[in-house]
Amino acid sequence: MLTEVYGQCPYCGSELETAVDISGGDQDYYEDCQTCCAPIHMQVHVNMEGELLSVELKREDDP
Repeated sequence: MLTEVYGQCPYCGSELETAVDISGGDQDYYEDCQTCCAPIHMQVHVNMEGELLSVELKREDDP
């Protein structure tokens, strides 16, 4: 199930809109910013019922 997610690029601050597939549970992946092309570390957290809990957008070198 695709869910639209909105946020800001941690590098350039531009608005970010993307779709995440929450049917697979928690996810940890990289997606390039549509404006500055920097790699954004995306962490998607889903609960046991398959509902989106949070999405963290971080710089590649953030812990």
